[in-house]
Amino acid sequence: MGNKKIFVDSNIFLQYLTNNKTALTDKIELIFQKALTGKIKLITNEIVIAEIICILESFYKREKNEIEIIVSTILNTRGLEVKSAHLLFKALNIYASKDIDFIDAFNAVYMEDNQMDSILTMDNEHFSRIDNLCIEKF
Repeated sequence: MGNKKIFVDSNIFLQYLTNNKTALTDKIELIFQKALTGKIKLITNEIVIAEIICILESFYKREKNEIEIIVSTILNTRGLEVKSAHLLFKALNIYASKDIDFIDAFNAVYMEDNQMDSILTMDNEHFSRIDNLCIEKF
């Protein structure tokens, strides 16, 4: 496997995913091919994934179920490393199935992964949809 690691920002994924075919899209595809063959390692993080979700939802008006499929495809990309992918997959499922904001879903999954079951929030509407989660009263 190649030693070169390259961080990938949300705009690269969005350019590629939105079928806005340009010379830039062709270059991005070549980079993804290098990652697929192990010549380079692509890396991204939860913030980038959250930004992709936000833009797909707000700007491109995609439905949550469609976003779940798109982002799952990104997370399953061979040659792309996302350290907390297991949390993101769980959060995507909650986001789509419970119809809550992705950030709230991710926070709920993060809490579960860190053995927390109580949250201090004013967003009772979303967090009340999460099983086994106690909303602290204040």
